[in-house]
Amino acid sequence: MTRHVDVLIIGAGISGIGMACHLTREGTGRSYTILERRPAVGGTWDLFRYPGIRSDSDMYTFGYGFRPWHGTKVLADGPHIRQYIADTAAEYGVTEHIRFGRRMTRASWSSEAGVWTVEAHNEQTGEIERYTSNFLAGCTGYYDYDKGYRPAFTGEERFGGRIVHPQHWPEDLDYAGKRVVVIGSGATAITLIPAMSADAAHVTMLQRSPTYITALPADDPVAVGLKLARVPAKVAYRMGRARNIALQRASFQLSRTNPAASRKVLLGAVRALVGPNIDMRHFTPSYNPWDQRLCVVPNGDLFKVLRRGKASIVTDHIDTFTETGIRLASGAELPADIVISATGLQLQMLGGATLEVDGAPVTVRDRVAYKGALLDGVPNAMVVIGYTNASWTLKADLAAEYFCRVLNHMRARGFTEFVAVAEDADRSPHSLMGGALTSGYIQRGDAVMPRQGARGPWQVINNYFRDRAMLRKGPIEDGVLTFTAAASKPLRVADARTA
Repeated sequence: MTRHVDVLIIGAGISGIGMACHLTREGTGRSYTILERRPAVGGTWDLFRYPGIRSDSDMYTFGYGFRPWHGTKVLADGPHIRQYIADTAAEYGVTEHIRFGRRMTRASWSSEAGVWTVEAHNEQTGEIERYTSNFLAGCTGYYDYDKGYRPAFTGEERFGGRIVHPQHWPEDLDYAGKRVVVIGSGATAITLIPAMSADAAHVTMLQRSPTYITALPADDPVAVGLKLARVPAKVAYRMGRARNIALQRASFQLSRTNPAASRKVLLGAVRALVGPNIDMRHFTPSYNPWDQRLCVVPNGDLFKVLRRGKASIVTDHIDTFTETGIRLASGAELPADIVISATGLQLQMLGGATLEVDGAPVTVRDRVAYKGALLDGVPNAMVVIGYTNASWTLKADLAAEYFCRVLNHMRARGFTEFVAVAEDADRSPHSLMGGALTSGYIQRGDAVMPRQGARGPWQVINNYFRDRAMLRKGPIEDGVLTFTAAASKPLRVADARTA
């Protein structure tokens, strides 16, 4: 059976639900369907179920720009975020457009027919279903849902305990009274340590190198004050959102223009919170602030359990697993009943599906991203790639708004196809994310992520204020996009102005 819609959205996480809402909000008049592999809305926030799961961005900016987050928590937990996404979908009538349990395996564009044909595996029935659409919106995020990054550890086959990756947390994992070692130093690790320490006998965070960590209040004092003052929720949300966007950008900019000052501020705050008995070398990275993503802890919960002795940090390398724990390069041994490998993500685009244009395979790694939203040489398609140095949703919202602007422009001018084609001078050998951060998952992602542009609208600089101006107000007809009208030859936008 083949089903046809104007826009086929892949993924019902925060990006896909936002895209569907924007199609309605921006008055595109386009029909749409969402294909979602999981049995529920939420994407990442439906998949991740490890203890303490929460956002690592503040909810004023991680929430949608068009629908206020009404809570006062700075970092919301996973269940509340999942509910927020589901409520947004219900409010905008999106839920009825979702086909759950469908994994896109192949997407093929035909210039002759002017349509995308998508093959999806129905994971309940085992059948292959086909969908066609005029436009394709990839909203799957950029990591592999099937498996996280899990290095092979020397001697792990001898370990008598259990090794777990947080991406697929076992429901039957009982860590009460157990000795737990969490390998990693990123957002997942610093979330797990305080969450598990209440029940575990002891939790040790084993890291190869430290990460910059900062503490924020669990509840936003300004949000609490505005709520007490009975400021309308939408007004309070706009105020808080504008403030936090500005603070995010200022923090990032300081780290770039004066890394020494930024480093001093961050490390000074940590010293005040951990106290004099904890060695600061565990919190002193070798790189500059924002060379890797900054980790945030609400109310300094990580530092509290360290001070109480419920948890500890070890900075060392693994020599080998033993029957009862981990022997380190220093010769020390960490006893463990359970080891959590919080070692990061595997990256992939479009959920690992095959992409084709007129029968020719498309290698996403070889393509450049136009305005951070369209892929070079791939007609009538866009992908949502959020910010690495700010909240994901800030860019997802802007990308969806821009896509809707393009759709409305095409309807007004009678166009049926668009494509952006890069020249050699537009291309850079670096990953779209490689120039922003040096995190391990980003370095591993070089093999699958689009290329960074070298100039103009191909260059991704992860600046919300610049992107907001370009994507919301910049000209659609900028001399780069090529549009095609029905039953006519392709028109470059420069020619279209006089057509």
